[in-house]
Amino acid sequence: MSDTSTRRRVGDGPLARRLIIGLVLLVTVLVLLVPLASIFTEAFQRGVPAYFAALSQPDTLHAMGLTAFTALVCVPVNVIFGIAAAWTVAKFTFPGRGLLLALIELPFSISPIVAGVAYLFVYGAQGLLGPFLEAYDIKIMFAVPAIILASLFVTAPFVAREIVPLMMAQGREEEEAAVTLGASGWRILRTVTLPNVRFALLYGAALCNARVMGEFGAVSVVSGNIRGRTSTLPLQIELLYQDSQVAGAFAAATVLAGVALVTLVAKLIIERLDAERERLNVKRGVGH
Repeated sequence: MSDTSTRRRVGDGPLARRLIIGLVLLVTVLVLLVPLASIFTEAFQRGVPAYFAALSQPDTLHAMGLTAFTALVCVPVNVIFGIAAAWTVAKFTFPGRGLLLALIELPFSISPIVAGVAYLFVYGAQGLLGPFLEAYDIKIMFAVPAIILASLFVTAPFVAREIVPLMMAQGREEEEAAVTLGASGWRILRTVTLPNVRFALLYGAALCNARVMGEFGAVSVVSGNIRGRTSTLPLQIELLYQDSQVAGAFAAATVLAGVALVTLVAKLIIERLDAERERLNVKRGVGH
């Protein structure tokens, strides 16, 4: 009778291993690398001067500025929300904690377009708060506030999702020890909790930034896509492509692709730093 420990696992055979690795590489090349390379190839097809000329068009510059402004607003707000949500879920026990965690992750399961329509039903002229907003001449829909609100909705879970599991795994012992020593809540957060989750926090913020800058569905519904006013960079790319300005569309697309690549590099760096921190912690534990 053969020992179960000596049985081969699925994929242990040389032929199966080659087939699996080859299939993964093929899909990666066809689905990810080729489309990404085509973006940069098309963007620079007419030369570097034409590329920068396409990027320097007034509407494209405005779209890039609006996208950057939206990210500058949404990322800090979601970082604060993510820390508060993670602290609440991981450090306190209360009825409905599981429901709160599910609500935090709700935007992942809702189509961004549905979220945009929902904002229309609340803040639009015929929406729930429409008459009140119109009476006080407060414009939210088809303006910058709507873009920010929709972007906040779709990116709300990114930071919290990265740090909640880490905070829950670390437990409450360090915070409770700090309380017994007389530390205030703010000091505990600043000197105990956040240093323990700083790499996950940075990674969540990087993902949040990339998603804000690339969001299309929800923003396309609530912004009105007014050229030169409420068009973010993804919407501007669509407008340029519809106008047969292919070079301009691909040039603008390289900016978003560049953000994605920078996010990937940041992810690798953060993971390496986190692994190094864990290694040092283990070594210190062994030494003690």
